[in-house]
Amino acid sequence: MAPQKLYAGAKLREMRTRLTLTQKDFAAKLGVSLPYLNQMENNNRPVSTTVVLALAQEFGLDVTELSSGDSERLVSDMREALADPVFGDDAPPLADLRLTASNAPALARAFLELHRAYRQTHERLASLDEALGREDSRIQPSPWEEVRDFFHYCDNYIDAVDRAAEHFTSDGDAREAAIALLKTLGISVLVSKMDNLRHFDSSRRILHLSNRAAPQTQVFQMLLQVALLRQNELLEATLDAARFNSDEARAIAKIGLANYFAGAALMPYGRFLAAAQEYRHDLELLATQFGASIEQVAHRLSTLQRPGAKGIPFFFVRVDQAGTITKRHSATRLQFARFGGACPLWNVHRAFETPGRFLRQLAETPDGVRYISLARDVSKSGGSFGSPVQRYAIALGCEVRHADMIVYADNMGVDNDSAYEPIGISCRICERQQCHQRSVPPLERRLTINTDRRGVLPYEVS
Repeated sequence: MAPQKLYAGAKLREMRTRLTLTQKDFAAKLGVSLPYLNQMENNNRPVSTTVVLALAQEFGLDVTELSSGDSERLVSDMREALADPVFGDDAPPLADLRLTASNAPALARAFLELHRAYRQTHERLASLDEALGREDSRIQPSPWEEVRDFFHYCDNYIDAVDRAAEHFTSDGDAREAAIALLKTLGISVLVSKMDNLRHFDSSRRILHLSNRAAPQTQVFQMLLQVALLRQNELLEATLDAARFNSDEARAIAKIGLANYFAGAALMPYGRFLAAAQEYRHDLELLATQFGASIEQVAHRLSTLQRPGAKGIPFFFVRVDQAGTITKRHSATRLQFARFGGACPLWNVHRAFETPGRFLRQLAETPDGVRYISLARDVSKSGGSFGSPVQRYAIALGCEVRHADMIVYADNMGVDNDSAYEPIGISCRICERQQCHQRSVPPLERRLTINTDRRGVLPYEVS
């Protein structure tokens, strides 16, 4: 595959603005002419190798940030939004979407907000949920969607919170550190029979934990409480910067940040990254060493995006039995559908059939990028007979070029073209013409209906 040219005009402009440099001064520091810099900032020319080296040497930039981040996410999200039938069959070409994401990311986000508002209005009217006439029927994203997108566009990495968590457990065991801090705050930890996982009685200074919860869950909940009590100023400052549209979104995000702190404290960045590399990302070995669950380890691997010390770019997703995505993040070029479920050909759906086992899959997306995907069920018992069981499956994966660093890629024949299964993102924007699992036609393609012939599908995709 030919090397892909790097267009990063928006990020160059953002960096120059942050440094308060004129184009002339910025060009001089990069060792290029003013017209050349202007062309790069407007994506009329790719970023040259000379400029990449100058950015690293002169400004200490982690150059991997130039080729990752918002652009691919925005393109994927816009493609999915434009697949909505309201736009008809004349979707803009992919090249136009890439130009918009690179040159006008603020416009792309505004378009996505507008489409989300339209969808929400349409769904309210369709469901007749008494939205008309209600005072609280404002057109805005739901709190859950807003928080989900906040983490999505932060690369699921919050530097200040991550570093604070790493500092908290830098000298010892996470459980002992949590208990010691709570004790200094005059808080007792009581494990008892209760339905809730955690309950903090602020008046009596007692943190109640459920005896039904797994040990790693109990530790996680203690660390979460530590974040809420000791790191409140940091969490509030992060929330102030995010500028959420509602108090509900802010409250949900605060719990999300506390969860992030707990995971980062349980698996401190530097030690966890080193162990992941040593064990070749064996989830079970990592879970044992850090006293975490398989899901916690998989999710943590997807957050290792610290500038200057990045881990393998992973995608991570959790789905329920209906195929609905309940957690999603991707540091890879693979982006997940914002609405609906994931591709039915993906191995994450088969994980429910083989509880307790890891399923491996080599997959190729329509853009020709190849991945290794690891899936497993992470069902959670209610702790007693008759209690409901939460059933989920997770998938963790990366591009196959990292296969030598992944234990799960061993003996999979990554060099064998026939070993790769074709998967997509969402049927509405998938370009594959002969998929036997397709649920709806692709809206970017014309269809041909022949009443005298029936193939894999009842129509032909041109």
